[in-house]
Amino acid sequence: MCGIAGELRFDDTPPDLAALARMNAQQQARGPDSGGIFAQGAQAWGHRRLKIMDLSESAQQPMFDPALGLGIVFNGAIYNHPELRRELEAKGYRFYSHGDTEVLLKAYHAWGEDFVSRLNGMFAFAIWERDSGRVLLGRDRLGIKPLYYAPIAGGLRFASALPALLAAGGVDTSIDPAALNHYLSFHAVVPAPHTLLAGVRKLAPGTLMRIEPDGRRSERSFWALDYARDAADESRSFEDWTEILLDGLRAAVRRRLVADVPVGALLSGGVDSSLIVGLMAEAGVKELRTYNVGFADVGGEKGNEFEYADIVAREFGTVHERIFVPEQELLTRLPEAVAAMNEPMVSHDCIGFYLLSEAVSRHSKVVQSGQGADEVFGGYHWYPKLAGSADPVADYLAAFRDRDYDEYLATVNPQWHGVDASAAFVAASFNAPGADDPVEKALRLDTTVMLVDDPVKRVDNMTMAFGLEARVPFLDHALVELAARIPARHKLAHGGKGVLKEAARKLIPDAVIDRPKGYFPVPALKYLQGPVLERVRDALSSQSARERGLFRKDYVDTLLADPSAHITPLRGSKLWQLGLLEWWLQTHVG
Repeated sequence: MCGIAGELRFDDTPPDLAALARMNAQQQARGPDSGGIFAQGAQAWGHRRLKIMDLSESAQQPMFDPALGLGIVFNGAIYNHPELRRELEAKGYRFYSHGDTEVLLKAYHAWGEDFVSRLNGMFAFAIWERDSGRVLLGRDRLGIKPLYYAPIAGGLRFASALPALLAAGGVDTSIDPAALNHYLSFHAVVPAPHTLLAGVRKLAPGTLMRIEPDGRRSERSFWALDYARDAADESRSFEDWTEILLDGLRAAVRRRLVADVPVGALLSGGVDSSLIVGLMAEAGVKELRTYNVGFADVGGEKGNEFEYADIVAREFGTVHERIFVPEQELLTRLPEAVAAMNEPMVSHDCIGFYLLSEAVSRHSKVVQSGQGADEVFGGYHWYPKLAGSADPVADYLAAFRDRDYDEYLATVNPQWHGVDASAAFVAASFNAPGADDPVEKALRLDTTVMLVDDPVKRVDNMTMAFGLEARVPFLDHALVELAARIPARHKLAHGGKGVLKEAARKLIPDAVIDRPKGYFPVPALKYLQGPVLERVRDALSSQSARERGLFRKDYVDTLLADPSAHITPLRGSKLWQLGLLEWWLQTHVG
């Protein structure tokens, strides 16, 4: 995993190499092993490297091939790069490195922009053509790797991390009104291309952006998730789908073992991560390292799943590490987690994942993780409510949205009212072709948008804060396409994720499958108490907050008067949403 950056000029001004150096420095944690800058004419490129594939200096970046006249900066992992290499060698290409980066350069030369359709993996890249001056930016199908960009006077900059663009300077940091509505409606999710900052955009998943030397930009989507199925798929039995799915899972996990360093696993004790560990053990991984984080029990709510993770670790003989985090450490380290966020994220998991990543990085550089199974295989409570819905947009919003538009108007000051962007966004997504069933409309939206800008972004940000690469087999695009072919009734069976649970029974103990779903809130973040409440109060009453003028004082005062009384439908704190946003802005913007 790595961090990429660049500056493209469309006028007669040379790239600002000092600004590029600041972007590189800000992303050092993403690539602690080495870094470099390459400049030519009107373009300059930066890279920070985490050595996972081809540990030699032959794979250093920025990478330029003078024979092809092509250069690249790349963040990610291409799991099928050995197969692509053999195909390219058969076409006459010769390689000087053994990793995946050079494969992308040759693949672009051989197949043009369509080369992305051949890639299995997670990626964000910039490829430049020396002779034409044209640049191509690309992001993987499910947005596992981030890519932000910011137009500047006479040019454009891009980076893996939004704060890197802020470090370079010259960015419009005013608030995007539509993004603010999304943030306060979708528990901090802001769909691409928006970010909360008007001057920063992010490339949408599954998208290519071509940039001409004069600055003209064009985008095209190269992948879309389609839930169409033929008669054979519709009539196939639950048992047959279970076997087909298990084969697909095996392939997804096996692909993510491609590395020149050992691959471990994050083992939460739930079905999803336990299944990944079982499949890694089945694939022959020796001395598999697994990691589980837990917190103290508070107020009758269990704070860890150590007992279930231990069952799986014993079953497969892993080298297992329990990581216990006292609540006080969670709260003390919270400012570091906020600083590690590309965008503000309100999930309680952020700080836990941040501290877990720190501990894991002492022993592993790559881990597999279980994010995505609930969205892909129907594990959330709102999916059954949508079955047969006559008004799926309204039903989805009622179950998922943190506050309706009337409450949003009561939350923000009048200059931010605008339109109900969140409702319009859900309606447009549900009306798009490729998903007819109400449940599948929601599954598609959650998989391609809500998942990308919540758990997936959280995993990338918190792991990369410690130079740890996280791989997510449930977001293997071939597996996601397979899952889309499985009728919704099989996913909703057995209380949700039915077909996945039955596939898991063939590998992991029933005790892990037939237990309640875990949920570990940090009470000080869910109900806002103690030092965190004071930090939020200070942030929302600060001079910076008053000057920004986002939130109505009467609404903030109501939340502050009784924080625990204002909880969203998905069990989040409405006050934390406001306080975290202001805290993040004060940390990164000022």
